[in-house]
Amino acid sequence: MIIVLKPNITRRQENAVLKEIQKLGYEPHVMRGVARTVIGAIGDERTHASLETLTAWPQVESVMPVQKRYKLVSREAHPSSSTVKVSSNVILGARKFHVMAGPCSVESEKQLMATAKVVKQAGATVLRGGAFKPRTSPYEFQGLGEKGLKLLAKARQETGLPIVTELLSEQHVDLVAEYADILQIGTRNAQNFQLLIAAARTGKPVLLKRGLSMRIEEWLLAGEYILANENPNLIFCERGIRTFETYTRNTLDLSTIPIIKNESHCPIVIDPSQGCGRADLVMSLCKGAVAMGADGLLLEVHPNPAEAWSDGAQQLTFDHFTRLMREIKPFLAAAGRD
Repeated sequence: MIIVLKPNITRRQENAVLKEIQKLGYEPHVMRGVARTVIGAIGDERTHASLETLTAWPQVESVMPVQKRYKLVSREAHPSSSTVKVSSNVILGARKFHVMAGPCSVESEKQLMATAKVVKQAGATVLRGGAFKPRTSPYEFQGLGEKGLKLLAKARQETGLPIVTELLSEQHVDLVAEYADILQIGTRNAQNFQLLIAAARTGKPVLLKRGLSMRIEEWLLAGEYILANENPNLIFCERGIRTFETYTRNTLDLSTIPIIKNESHCPIVIDPSQGCGRADLVMSLCKGAVAMGADGLLLEVHPNPAEAWSDGAQQLTFDHFTRLMREIKPFLAAAGRD
C-alpha cells in the first residue's frame, strides 16, 4: 500500500502514522519529496488488517493499493486468456464466436420451442430464456418459475442448445443449477455477494452482468467472488449502465470490451437488447461489439414482440434475428473469429 501524507505536517504526526503501520503488521518505507512525504507499506493484505483506516487520520491525504484488488480475475494472475466450456461444442473465449439467443421470458411451450428452433437454424449456439424474472413492479409478470425451467430443458433436448437462465435467489440455487448450463446473475444481483458465492459453488459457468451503476473495478471484484470460491468458469456480460441519457433504456458501454480484455483473462459477452432497449438499434450495436473483440452476444428474440409478456420493445423478430446473423459475418471475419 502507498500512504500519501498531507504537506506541512509535523514529524510527530508522521511518526504516529509509521507506528500505526507497524502496529498493523506492515513494514514502512519513507520517501520524502519536496511537497509530499510518501510511505510504502510492505506486507500481505490477506493476513493483516487493512491500512485503508488511515484515510480517516487528519495527517493522511490518501491510501492507495499497489496491486490490483482483484487478483484472480486479473491478467497479472493469469496472463493468457481463459476459456469457459459450456458443452462439447460451446467454448466461450476461444476462436469461435457464440450467440446466445431466445425470449426475454419463457411464456409457453409453443413460444419457446418456435424460438429455439429458429435461433438454432440461424446459427445461435446457446438458448436464453427467463424462468424467474426480476421486475421493477410486483404487479408485472414474474416468470413461470420451475415450469419455465422444465420448458427450457425440453427445448434443449429437442434442439441440443445449452441453456442460460437467470438465478435470482439463494433459495433457488440448486433448482436452477439442475436445469441450466449457465447461471446468469443479473444487474440487480451483481453485488449480491452471498448469491455469487452460492452460484460459484455449483461449479456451473456463471454469466455475471454488470450492475446498473457499477464501476469497472466493482464489476471485476464481483467476478473475483466466483473465482475465489474455486469456480474458474466466469463470463462477464456488459448490458448497459444507467446514465443521464434517456434516448435509450440504458447506455451500452462497448468500451468495456477492451477494458475487460486488458484487465482480465475471462471472456466477455455483450447484451445489446438490454443495453439499449430498442430492437431497431440492436443490429448496429452487435456489429460494434463483434468488431471490438467481444466473445459472444446475448440477444432477445420473440415470435411476436408486440405480444411479449416482458420487454417487447427490445426483442428481435425471427426475420430480424436471421438477418442479423448474416450481417455480422463480415465483422466476425475482420475480427479473426469463426
